[in-house]
Amino acid sequence: MTFADEVKKAVTPRAALLVIGVLALQLLFIGSYIGALHAPKPTDVPFGVVAPQQMSAQLVTELKNLPGGPLDPRTISDAATAREQVLNRDIDGALIVSPAGSTDTVLVASGGGAALASSLTAIMEKVGLTQRRTVRSIDVAPASDQDFDGLSSFYLVVGWCVGGYLCASILAISAGSRPANLERALIRTGVMALYSIAGGIGGAIIIGPILGALPGSIWALSGLGALVVFAVGMITLALQALTGIVGIGLAVLIIVIAGNPSAGGAFPLPMLPDFWRAIGPALPPGAGTWVARSIAYFKGNAVTGPLLVLSAWAVVGTALTLLLAMRRRQDDAEATRTETVPGNSAPT
Repeated sequence: MTFADEVKKAVTPRAALLVIGVLALQLLFIGSYIGALHAPKPTDVPFGVVAPQQMSAQLVTELKNLPGGPLDPRTISDAATAREQVLNRDIDGALIVSPAGSTDTVLVASGGGAALASSLTAIMEKVGLTQRRTVRSIDVAPASDQDFDGLSSFYLVVGWCVGGYLCASILAISAGSRPANLERALIRTGVMALYSIAGGIGGAIIIGPILGALPGSIWALSGLGALVVFAVGMITLALQALTGIVGIGLAVLIIVIAGNPSAGGAFPLPMLPDFWRAIGPALPPGAGTWVARSIAYFKGNAVTGPLLVLSAWAVVGTALTLLLAMRRRQDDAEATRTETVPGNSAPT
C-alpha cells in the first residue's frame, strides 16, 4: 500500500472538509475577538447634559464635536431626570454643570461596564480642563466590590451559553443517538428544558450566595439563565437537524465567535467597533449580558427588548427542531410506502 493510499484511509474526504471548516472557525475566532477588542474606544455614547439654558446648546455642540465623536449628547432638564435616565439605561452618563461654582458633576454607572464609566470620567475631566473647571464623578449604579470591572455578569452568561450548546451537541451526536424523528425531538426538547432550569438555578446560586460576585434577585437571574441555556441549546439542535454535524460548528460561529466579543462584556457596546456593536444586542450572549447587568445594578430596567431577543432564539430553535423532525417522519413514511409498492422492492 502506497503512502498516498494510507493518507486517503487516514483522512477521508469528509474528514478533510471538516478539518478545513475547523481551520476557518479558528481564523474567524482570532479575527473576531481581536477585531472587536484590540482598540476599544467610546463612540456615540448616549450622554446627557444638564446646564443653564444660556450655555446648554453650546455645550452640547462642543461635546458632539469632540475629536473621534465619543459622545452623542442631548440636553436634559435637571439632575434628577439625568440620574433616572442613567438608571433606566437610556443614557450611559451625564454631565451636570454647576450654575454657581466651578465644580461640575459627571454621573456614570460602573455596573454597566467599568471601562465605559472610566472613559466618560476621563473625557469630562479633559473638557473641564479646557474650560478651567473641575469635575467630580458620581457612580449611580456602582459595580459590586466582588465584581471586578463589572465582568461577572458576562462570564455568567458565557457559562450558560457554553452549557447550552454542549448539552445540545451531546444530545444530537452522542454514541447511539439517532437522527431525530418527532418523538426523539420532543424528548430532547424536554431534556433541554430540564437542563436549562438546572443550569439557570445553579449559575445564579454560584454567582450570588456562594461567591457573592453579583447582587440582584436569585430567581430573576435563574429565570434568565434558563432562557439563555434553552435558547442556545435549541438553536444548536435546530442547526444540527438542518445540516448535521456542521450545525455544531455553526452554533459555535454564532454564539462563540460572533456573540461573545460583541456581548459588551469586557468592553460595553459603545466602545466596540460598528460591526460588533450592531450584532451584539441581537445575539444570545449580548442580550443575556445586558439583562444580567440590569437585574444586578439597574433595578431590572430596560430588559424587555433583550428578553424578546432570547425568546425569539428559543422559539425559532424549537420550531425548526420539531418541524424538521416532522418532515423527516413524513419522508420516512413516504419511503416505506414506495418500498411496499409491487415491483419497487429491491432484488434479493
